[in-house]
Amino acid sequence: MKKLISVVVPMYYEEENVFLCYDRLTKVLTPYEYELIFVNDGSDDQTFSYLEQLSEKDEKVKVISFSRNFGHQMAVSAGIEYAKGDAVILIDADLQDPPEVILSMIEKWEEGYDVVYGKRLKREGETVFKKVTAKIFYRFLNRVSDVKIPMDTGDFRLMSRPVVEAIKQMPENNRFIRGMVSWVGFKQTYIEYVRQARENGTTKYPLKKMMSFAADAIIGFSTKPLRMITSLGLLTVLVGFALLIYTIVTKIMGLTTAGWASIMVAISFFSGVQLICMGIMGEYLARIYDEAKGRPHYIIAKTINIIKNDENKSS
Repeated sequence: MKKLISVVVPMYYEEENVFLCYDRLTKVLTPYEYELIFVNDGSDDQTFSYLEQLSEKDEKVKVISFSRNFGHQMAVSAGIEYAKGDAVILIDADLQDPPEVILSMIEKWEEGYDVVYGKRLKREGETVFKKVTAKIFYRFLNRVSDVKIPMDTGDFRLMSRPVVEAIKQMPENNRFIRGMVSWVGFKQTYIEYVRQARENGTTKYPLKKMMSFAADAIIGFSTKPLRMITSLGLLTVLVGFALLIYTIVTKIMGLTTAGWASIMVAISFFSGVQLICMGIMGEYLARIYDEAKGRPHYIIAKTINIIKNDENKSS
């Protein structure tokens, strides 16, 4: 009996890529038993309508449609929740990650690996700013993270059923899937590939979203920023002590001490340090607040070709 391959494809305003993505994936997966799980993340264009058309002609196409936009990581999480495959593959609809790489991932999985992630050798069609900030982010994340997260990778990866079941047990709201996959462990390897330019449409990750995503990654997998506050506090105490000694010495020697300018600089410096520390603690506190509310990760408005017993599931 053939093992089942599940492919999870989050979609947000991807009407131009629906059929192209479907065609590329089905060509690659023809030799296997597979299911395609498309997650419509609250798109108001023709994305859902086109997915309905595909699901009518191909029962292997399964559709989950959210009541509104809940974000890429939640769309991926929903696909993982409903996937039935022995292996689950995550891939974006923009086809920057070539579906043909899936064949190499499956080969590695059949060799005994539980996680096979795509490692980008080159990123075509992206700005210099995006490439530089991505490099800085991954290297900084690995320095502060309590878990080693592979550099130059995205969510494009294959996961075995044991890994999927482990991910499904993780209830956090501010999700960073690639970090969660690294955290669960198991036998992992990678496939190198060249990331292509986007086929159609525009990126759904502008600078603001990227910064929020980076914050979720750092705070979700590291307590070092909190420890840095203690170090920063000690440093400012030492600076303050040094300024005190300087003031006393200059007073004894009868030298003229600095006036309002130096006082305002010192006040501004220490106030800035305090606000930064409060901001870091606030980020952690905000995530605790999100978890305490206990709300579902997403709300499903409609499903197509999903088994009846699973329709009421939400996480």
